[in-house]
Amino acid sequence: MLSKSVLSQAEVSKMLAAARSEAEKNHWAVSISVVDDGGHPLALERLDGSAPITAYIASEKARSAALGRRETKGYEEMVNGGRSAFLSAPLLTSLEGGVPVIVDGQVIGAVGVSGVKADQDAHVAKAAIAALS
Repeated sequence: MLSKSVLSQAEVSKMLAAARSEAEKNHWAVSISVVDDGGHPLALERLDGSAPITAYIASEKARSAALGRRETKGYEEMVNGGRSAFLSAPLLTSLEGGVPVIVDGQVIGAVGVSGVKADQDAHVAKAAIAALS
């Protein structure tokens, strides 16, 4: 039987705090979503000033990163590189800003961020994940 780590609420709270701190330090109004390995929501935080749509997009970025087992940036690069047929793939978003949480080589969840430039969204998501180490 296989076993793997899972995200507890303590870790989720730590990740949200780190992401919030990074976003606020840079004056970025974003939404932050954390999901489990199946893309199911564990937490969502919409910072003051972020548009309502960012909550939806952050959640979809996180879900896509968890289910796809990779950063959503890769999907965006495929589409921007001319693979427009990839838009019909059964993933929820192909926008940068979704980053999987990997422990011992296994995806145990993901973080999605939306509200600023794509690379800035990803920067905040990675700050959340860095809080785990």
